[in-house]
Amino acid sequence: MNKRLKMALTVWMGTWLCMWSFATLADKPFPDTDITLVVPFGPGGATDVLFRDISAEAQTYLDTSINIVNIAGSGATRGSQTVKDAEADGHTLLGSHQTIDLAYFAGLSAYSHQAFAPVALLTRTVNIPATYSGHTAQLARDIPVLVAEQIEPLMFGIIPSSTDHFFWLHFFHQTGINPQDIAFIHYPDTGAQVAALLAGEIDFAMLNLPSASQLFATNALTPLGVAGEARLTGLPAVPTLLEQGIELVNTTDRGVFAPFNTSPERLAILANAFEQALTQPKLARTIEHSHGSLIDYRPLNNYADYLNHQYTLLKSLSESVAFER
Repeated sequence: MNKRLKMALTVWMGTWLCMWSFATLADKPFPDTDITLVVPFGPGGATDVLFRDISAEAQTYLDTSINIVNIAGSGATRGSQTVKDAEADGHTLLGSHQTIDLAYFAGLSAYSHQAFAPVALLTRTVNIPATYSGHTAQLARDIPVLVAEQIEPLMFGIIPSSTDHFFWLHFFHQTGINPQDIAFIHYPDTGAQVAALLAGEIDFAMLNLPSASQLFATNALTPLGVAGEARLTGLPAVPTLLEQGIELVNTTDRGVFAPFNTSPERLAILANAFEQALTQPKLARTIEHSHGSLIDYRPLNNYADYLNHQYTLLKSLSESVAFER
């Protein structure tokens, strides 16, 4: 065999092997093993509750289990970093919200939402400032008055650089409260804040129906207002912040992310499973009535556009309320 023919055969064989490899990958079923969905917060919070309910339904459309893994800490960056560094095969996902960008603005991470491949926006949860039963504050509009009257600073529970931290800074901005006049108490997750609030160790926390509906129903905790454009069906007697003269609408927008280079075909399969789940009437009722959330399904590029638009708004707001560590 002459040298030129041998080289041509080598090139042909290499090309054929590459084509065979790509064809094999394309024909490989997906998913072919369980999916891990990382929640970057501890158990019991709204993010954990919502993703467990939605994933339990979505997994039926994937013929495999979606396993929720809680990786809390470092302003939710431990969990997001784990997914960011995972193999981009569609089997490791992140369930999160604005915290990805808020952590970036606060300097806690070196990446924004653009480090991930968006799968789909699923829900927007209306946030609720709350206190313990028997506290002097009975409505959110009472808080500025109490801050001005107190000798010792009132204590507000937060997960640093997360959506609740941002909520309170925005609330202070809208009500004229100087953040220097209050005390932020740091917690790793919502569950820890709820425990502290029940014990009377802090005055206020930002909660929501997924994390506190039973505690509101039993009067163990008191909702001070809802940060939505209308009252919640699950809390019909609780006025909105707008009704109380506070110009603030605030939702936590939860969606699913994958590692950056995950293939579009696999992203589409995942997005479709979550869409199918959200169309189920029982789950939809639970999300709206029990979890005080709005279904707002936006897949793939639509979610990317939404995230980019929200990023611009959050950046502007975070600068105006001095959002930092």
